Amino acid sequence: PSSLFFSLSLSTQLLSCNNLLAEKVEQLMEWSSRRSVIRMNGDKFRRFVKAPPRNYSVIVMFTALQPQRQCSVCRQANEEYQVLANSWRYSSAFSNKLFFTIVDYDEGADVFQQLNMNSAPTFMHFPPKGKPKRADTFDLQRIGFAAEQLAKWIADRTDVHIRVFRPPNYSGTIALALLVSLVGGLLYLRRNNLEFIYNKTGWAMAALCVVFAMTSGQMWNHIRGPPYAHKNPQNGQVSYIHGSSQAQFVAESHIILLLNAAITMGMVLLNEAATSKGDVGKRRIICLVGLGLVVFFFSFLLSIFRSKYHGYPYR
Repeated sequence: PSSLFFSLSLSTQLLSCNNLLAEKVEQLMEWSSRRSVIRMNGDKFRRFVKAPPRNYSVIVMFTALQPQRQCSVCRQANEEYQVLANSWRYSSAFSNKLFFTIVDYDEGADVFQQLNMNSAPTFMHFPPKGKPKRADTFDLQRIGFAAEQLAKWIADRTDVHIRVFRPPNYSGTIALALLVSLVGGLLYLRRNNLEFIYNKTGWAMAALCVVFAMTSGQMWNHIRGPPYAHKNPQNGQVSYIHGSSQAQFVAESHIILLLNAAITMGMVLLNEAATSKGDVGKRRIICLVGLGLVVFFFSFLLSIFRSKYHGYPYR
């Protein structure tokens, strides 16, 4: 009789557990049919993400989207997150094994406190069984928050492969067409005098612009899609320079571009002071200005390098 009672009790618990799981999955599927990203407060998070039973993975974006938070990075990351969630929702592989959710600080501050989270945005994966591991937190600072990078991370954690579909963007095509039209119109207007094409200074300036763009990390930004800057939601402090040598912010590349341009201008002025045949006093002033630009801005550049590569100067 005791073994029979134990079997009946176990069967009842399993049936209850299966019913609860079915209700949770049905509710999540219903929410997903309305919106690709499910908004959650503290109660929903604890019930559908933290509490067992679960046979599905949940991707949670912890963010602060309210205007008073002034988190521009959160809005940019949210746009990429929406693209990824929509790609999954409307793909042929869509199933109840993966759900995308979002927890806003102003709607779930208790969740942030429970997880000891003090920065946003943050992406986390909650597996069907067990607690999240270190790799279940997306390394946003190093990789950026592009939808394609998030999709790779999700595939690694869940074996669910998502092909990212972006809405068509014709701004690049329009800009290229306008540029070609502008250049073509300029050449047509100056068709009787095309000496400016052979202007060495003009070509040198164009070459320098390309060099500044590449050496400041613009290509890295294009590939990785890092945030423009980082704002700490706790104290509101904005960081424009990334503290690691493995990553950077978009604002950081702009700062490096301007520093390199200022140093180059100083070198040009020094060369002009040394090679020109004008008034000695004027050449001395140009030399001092050029030297000042090189010393000041190169020192600034070294200070940024020191903040990213700890231990510099190397001995």
